[in-house]
Amino acid sequence: MSVDLTVGIVGMGTIGATHARALREIEDVAVTAYSGGREGSGADCGWPRARWLDHAQLVERGEVDIVVLCSPSALHGPAAITVARSGRHVVVEKPMTLDVAEAETLADLQAEGPGIVTMVSQRRFEPVYRRVHDLLARGELGEIRLATTHVHWYRDQAYFDAAPWRSERSGGGGSLVNQGVHNVDLLQWLCGPVESVTAQTATLALPIAAEDTMVATARFASGALGLLSTSTATPPGFPATVTVHTSLGMLTLGQGDVHAWEIPGVPAPDAAPAPASGAADPGAIGLAGHVAYWHDVIDAIHTGRAPLVDATEGLAVTRLLRGLYEAADTGRLVWLADLR
Repeated sequence: MSVDLTVGIVGMGTIGATHARALREIEDVAVTAYSGGREGSGADCGWPRARWLDHAQLVERGEVDIVVLCSPSALHGPAAITVARSGRHVVVEKPMTLDVAEAETLADLQAEGPGIVTMVSQRRFEPVYRRVHDLLARGELGEIRLATTHVHWYRDQAYFDAAPWRSERSGGGGSLVNQGVHNVDLLQWLCGPVESVTAQTATLALPIAAEDTMVATARFASGALGLLSTSTATPPGFPATVTVHTSLGMLTLGQGDVHAWEIPGVPAPDAAPAPASGAADPGAIGLAGHVAYWHDVIDAIHTGRAPLVDATEGLAVTRLLRGLYEAADTGRLVWLADLR
């Protein structure tokens, strides 16, 4: 197997293994090191020659071209900054960081180069969402007036017991930042940017410190309004949706498919086979989105262009997440431009 780029995965848990398996579909790339999991995890994912290292060695001294950060969310920012400052490429699982200042630093490091900085937003690569994004950007679906996204999933106590950070907001837990982040990203990508937000959170199902339910409103720069809700307290768990109402009609998208399309004169996009949903099972997310995402990352490295989801996109998501939490904590309207 010819190899142009080597990859090290920090955190060979569920999502780290997903990346490892997706990379089997990418030519001229090899996973040569990983941390977490167990010594045989690399072989289980199709990389029997990958070395099992500790986290710090991979982040600080790992002799790989690309470092993929799949560790708990609170660790993303500092590790990504370390990798980016070394000149290596860094791929960061969602969210890129929990801290706006760290996200701004990563955007600056990306601008300085030579390595790319990218946040994993594989759902942007689902064909239905890419088609709708393009149609909205060209104005072919009319002016956006109201947009909503709902992520009503379910996680049991065993899920939180398996990784205690999932129970703590400071660790990156909570239905907004851990489960809802991809749909929050989609809503902003399709309809944004977002200017201001209000929010409320609650913990309704299990004795965890982080919220398991969140509801929020958003005002977009265009003047359109938005509604968001996330939960891990809604059994048995339901596929997430995005709905956009425009001056011409409405559409609702699910997990890569079209639930409703009422736009006169504009045909609905062809729906590809729907990827698996993580509504009830965090491991059931499929590989197609990650494979498409990795094709973009590798092409960006080879051509010298920015990846489609670069550090500035990650900064926008971090700012929106922080704004939603500040709004919930204070009970006030929060302007995202004021967050530092």
